[in-house]
Amino acid sequence: MEGEKEKLLHAELTEKIIGVYYDVYNEVGHGFLETVYRKAMQIALAEAGLLVQNEFPIPVWFRGQEVGIFRADLLVANCILLELKAVAALDRAHEAQLLHYLRATAIELGPLLNFGGTKPQFRRLVFQNENKKTRVHPRESAVRGSSEA
Repeated sequence: MEGEKEKLLHAELTEKIIGVYYDVYNEVGHGFLETVYRKAMQIALAEAGLLVQNEFPIPVWFRGQEVGIFRADLLVANCILLELKAVAALDRAHEAQLLHYLRATAIELGPLLNFGGTKPQFRRLVFQNENKKTRVHPRESAVRGSSEA
């Protein structure tokens, strides 16, 4: 178990965040809007001695130009994106949203925390930087095709 824990990315920090999540979930309960939990988590994480940023901006780039901007709920210690939900149950769309955020940044770890169910629910998502390959130039076939049209 100890060897496995050492292999997890930001294991100690993640454990602290999950502990704060359970504290907030147990103290506030379920059924409020996501904004309530985001503010409560921000307060609790700061009280736990962690650097936390609310609604962290994530620009999305295409061929060197910014084409959009998302806002992750919380950034902790400049290395973990937290995505909070207040839904009955987490689903693949929530995971996809967080994976898009991770893909658009150099951040590799993102816990998905749900406050909406009658039981606490979280998932720990990792998207390693070596897997974040972005094409700089369009495919040759796309360029050829556009000039022939």
